[in-house]
Amino acid sequence: MASSATEVFRHPVRAWMGPPPLSVTPGTPVAELVARMTACGAGEAVIVDADGSILGILTEQDVTRRVACRGVGGQPVDAFMSAPVRTVDVDRHLYEAIGYMRRHGLRHLPVADAAGRLLGMLHLDTALARASGPLAEQIDRLTHEGDFAGLARVKAAQVELARHLFDDGVAAPEILALISDINNDIHRRVLRLILAAMAEAGQGAPPVAFDCIVMGSGGRGESALFPDQDHGFVLEDYPDRRHGEIDPWFIEAADRLGRHLDGLGFPLCRGGVMAINPVWRKTLGQWREQLLSWMRRRHENMLLSSDIFFDFRPVFGEGRMAGELRAFATAAAQEHPRFLREMFAIQADHHAAIGLFGRLRLERAVPEHRGQLNLKLGGTLPLAEAVRLLALKEGVSATGTLARIAALRAGGRLSADEAYALERAFAFITGQILRRQISDYEQHRPVGSLIDPRALAASERQELKAHLRSINEFRTRLRSELTGELV
Repeated sequence: MASSATEVFRHPVRAWMGPPPLSVTPGTPVAELVARMTACGAGEAVIVDADGSILGILTEQDVTRRVACRGVGGQPVDAFMSAPVRTVDVDRHLYEAIGYMRRHGLRHLPVADAAGRLLGMLHLDTALARASGPLAEQIDRLTHEGDFAGLARVKAAQVELARHLFDDGVAAPEILALISDINNDIHRRVLRLILAAMAEAGQGAPPVAFDCIVMGSGGRGESALFPDQDHGFVLEDYPDRRHGEIDPWFIEAADRLGRHLDGLGFPLCRGGVMAINPVWRKTLGQWREQLLSWMRRRHENMLLSSDIFFDFRPVFGEGRMAGELRAFATAAAQEHPRFLREMFAIQADHHAAIGLFGRLRLERAVPEHRGQLNLKLGGTLPLAEAVRLLALKEGVSATGTLARIAALRAGGRLSADEAYALERAFAFITGQILRRQISDYEQHRPVGSLIDPRALAASERQELKAHLRSINEFRTRLRSELTGELV
């Protein structure tokens, strides 16, 4: 595997974990385990059940402190193991695991799958070899836990991380995916702090289970550096008679979530797409009813709400209800083709910013932006919208633009050439936006997606034009397919 200064932020734990450590089942005599550890030079052993689920751990220090005394060799290891065991999910980012180990003073950390089964062992010295010096300090800032001041440092460290990755030649979509993961994790940590504060204030635990979802670019895994808030709650179904008891708790939680996120650099959504708005705070059953209402009535405001909604992903909770809602929404979209046609109709003028004769469509209305090109409104937006509609038509449940393109290609709905052209367009345009946002932030300008095309090299301008044409060609094809209109 090629080494780079930023690979620790790009790779999952599975890429750097060692093989499964020595493991034994409960009831194994201590003397037998110590002999096996000595024979294979193991510094630790993990105690697992018959299914491989992690129950406890016994380390060299445990042997020295707890076991190295007379008359205990025949006792079972479960009498001396440490439990419960801190573990890390195999698909978590490596930097998150390093930060966790540094905070808790752990030299090794068992790696587990989603079911809690032992897969391997991550050793701190091996992991830190990928992140020495300043990068280790950056990891500490990005993985800070415990208070809102620490989370503010997490948000501030994102720009520095984006710059490191960009300078290291990492593709823009990969950087945006990582930024989105960090942003979504901030939502998760904010909610943990909110729940703890509400419990301490005597307001109790959540009265019913819930998932928090994020929508828009965060749901697609394509967040730029300073996205607005777009979130909602999916609550477990409960009897209507309990609404007056349950909803006030979630109103309070939603209000705190919005205020704290705003303080951390996630501006309040001007369109009100936040859980404090009852449109975005519903039980699972109510979400289903609302979605069907949007599809059947097809008012413009409802269509716009649907557009934001379909990119959602869970960031807090077990994810079960969000998963059920995703399955329902995917099936419902396929069953309502007229809804998809009308969704396209309200987006029909969202063209990529290039005219028929190859001239870029530049900003004219706002004097300070005159002559600039909005790469979000004239680039990523028309592409993401069109790919989303075709994905919904074909029953694709993925939310990311690139993941949707890959699924449509695998299903034969995009040719290899068309998929490749759209993937390249997305990567190039998001790269230009990210470069501009980093520059804006470092020069203390408002961060946005406007660029001056005259600042691009001639070859870059020609490449940009080619990508914008590819987007418009795809939208033309989609229009014909959805509406039956010959174009």
